Amino acid sequence: MAEQIDDHFTTTVAAMADTTRPGASDHDRPVETASSLSVQQTLDLFDSQLGSRHLDLVARRLRAKGKGFYTIGSSGHEGNAVVAGALRPTDPALLHYRSGAFFLERARQVRGSNPLRDVLLGVVAATEEPMSGGRHKVFGRHDLNIIPQTSTIASHLPRAVGVAFSIARATKLNVLSAWPEDAVAVCSFGDASANHSTAVGAINTAIHSAFQGLPLPLLVVCEDNGIGISTKTPKGWIAANFGNREGLEYFTVDGSDLPMAYATAKHAADWVRRHRKPAFLHLRTVRLMGHAGSDFEAAYRTTSEITADFDRDPVLCTAKLLIERGHLSPTDILDLYENKRAEVDALAQEVGELPQLDSPAAVMRPLTEGLDEAIDAEPRRTYPARRAQIVGSPLPEEEGPLTLALAINRALLDVLIEYPEALVFGEDVARKGGVYGVTRGLMKKAGSARVFDTLLDEQAILGLALGAGVSGLLPFPEIQYLAYLHNAADQIRGEGATLQFFSDRQYRNPMVVRVAGYGYQKGFGGHFHNDNAVAALRDIPGIVVASPARPDDAAAMMHTCAAAARTAGALCVYLEPIALYHTRDLYEDGDERWLAAYPDPAKRTENHVPIGSARTYGDGTDLTIITFGNGVYMSLRVARRLERANIAARVVDMRWLAPLPVSDILREANATGRVLVVDETRSSGGVAEGVVTALIDESFTGRLARVASEDSFIPLGDAALEVLLSEDTIEAAAIKLVQVS
Repeated sequence: MAEQIDDHFTTTVAAMADTTRPGASDHDRPVETASSLSVQQTLDLFDSQLGSRHLDLVARRLRAKGKGFYTIGSSGHEGNAVVAGALRPTDPALLHYRSGAFFLERARQVRGSNPLRDVLLGVVAATEEPMSGGRHKVFGRHDLNIIPQTSTIASHLPRAVGVAFSIARATKLNVLSAWPEDAVAVCSFGDASANHSTAVGAINTAIHSAFQGLPLPLLVVCEDNGIGISTKTPKGWIAANFGNREGLEYFTVDGSDLPMAYATAKHAADWVRRHRKPAFLHLRTVRLMGHAGSDFEAAYRTTSEITADFDRDPVLCTAKLLIERGHLSPTDILDLYENKRAEVDALAQEVGELPQLDSPAAVMRPLTEGLDEAIDAEPRRTYPARRAQIVGSPLPEEEGPLTLALAINRALLDVLIEYPEALVFGEDVARKGGVYGVTRGLMKKAGSARVFDTLLDEQAILGLALGAGVSGLLPFPEIQYLAYLHNAADQIRGEGATLQFFSDRQYRNPMVVRVAGYGYQKGFGGHFHNDNAVAALRDIPGIVVASPARPDDAAAMMHTCAAAARTAGALCVYLEPIALYHTRDLYEDGDERWLAAYPDPAKRTENHVPIGSARTYGDGTDLTIITFGNGVYMSLRVARRLERANIAARVVDMRWLAPLPVSDILREANATGRVLVVDETRSSGGVAEGVVTALIDESFTGRLARVASEDSFIPLGDAALEVLLSEDTIEAAAIKLVQVS
């Protein structure tokens, strides 16, 4: 139907009568009586609409020639240009994938590179594309304050809530923000996406925050074209669902009526800016030219249904407005239309031959760049004095040996002291101090603006972190249990991990996600509170997964993650073994061999734990045990027992699950020629799979075995020990490996 909508526009305009009259072309006059929109503003918006339309048309032609790769278009949604016109170019925007006219209008306000060319560079995946560098066709540009989104199911809404929250919170903390103090965050999405749990949860979070009096300047724009791919949205559903929500100001308008749409969008944006509360703009649109380039619309819509929408074409409606009000003649309109076509076609011909990414290294560079240098070797100058004032005496390094939980607690406080932009938040982390007391006392010492509780929604927690990270803050969200992470894994996988990839590191998601997890909680369980599944994290490109076992490592690794987040924009997941939080003894009761002193911040370089570095215990020459988390505790105990069987083992704590410490693993494996991988996670999808594969890939020729927990959920009570890895299993596998060789 692409050519049909094109033909319909030209034939309809050509058939219209010329009603131009003297003085009507005065560009400072209102475009129509009592309108706040001038003729010049209308022409500017129309230019953005025309550009968006011709980008869609040429994208289809490029795809047909095998030169274009992304053709979800904006046709029918060109009314969203008024939203850009109603906002300031300094307002952060997270856009729906049909936001071509918004993008062009925002670019017109800022100037700079040619936005038509920018979009086409994305269509052909050219490396010159200024946002993603040829990795995706996204509506984003750093100088336009448009944060690129690849979401099609509104998964960017939680981040948008986080951005809106962070505008005011950065001001309150007196730290540098990416956005002005009076900025409004805008987020657009489709009517079908409005039904997704992510959107529903995000909007609920916005209302929940505003209900408590927290400033949350967020304008959500639902571009309602009445259909999601092939499934119709029930008529009136968006208005019924969002039109009368307490705490959510509702505005609605037909996006094809440019003057009214602009007035309503301006009213909505000004209302949010003035009240610092969320609002919902229901922009009624129409979908033209199908869902995407590969979509065969005639399979689910009749010809009459398709053509019935042609007269609601916002580009045509704006043209009619200018002609009927006597500002331009039909010939003028057609000249503008064809001139824009020629401009876009010429650009398309130029970009179609430009180079694309041509190597794995080039594609993956944004995922790997920067971590090696991501260390703050020296504390900030104000840190020692502020630390002494806030912590008091004794300082952590003077307390003597600490448990794992205490070491993490002290490290978090140090991070809050050193980085004024740091925040710690999650379920029960503030006044209660967390389920296991790990964050106890932090709110009292750092303040409730920096350590606070959230509502019980993991998507909201991670979305808040995502929004805070791109806004200049340094978030440390807590996910209360590992199993709860799975409720919101897409916030890390689809939103957090992809941002630096699809923005070529111009936007980043600095954060450290603390997760209490793994098994071995005696007498306590059920799969939600005793969970050992980490497969959902292991295959996410570009993230850092820390897994400390010992208290001294936990503190040092927390500082490493904080520095990596702050200096390299890293998204770090910090897995904490619940069963070891308060463990004191290792070999026998009262030995306190699991405690460790807090690393002295004055010796940060000496105590630094680099990302992807392992720690070796012992120098046994008979066997190398490679493990992590609870496996370190069990393996050290087993190594003591193996001594009685005249087997000298060394134990390697990997400490990092992503990236794996491959060079350290290989070195320690070659030192004995026999490797036992001890994996407390599941046999299928567990960590051992990656370790064994890495050794094989590195041509390790020695003997190799692994032990892991069963492919089972963890039941309650002692039954858990039937499926979790045990010391007896480790010992038996170790003896067999050494004796057989």
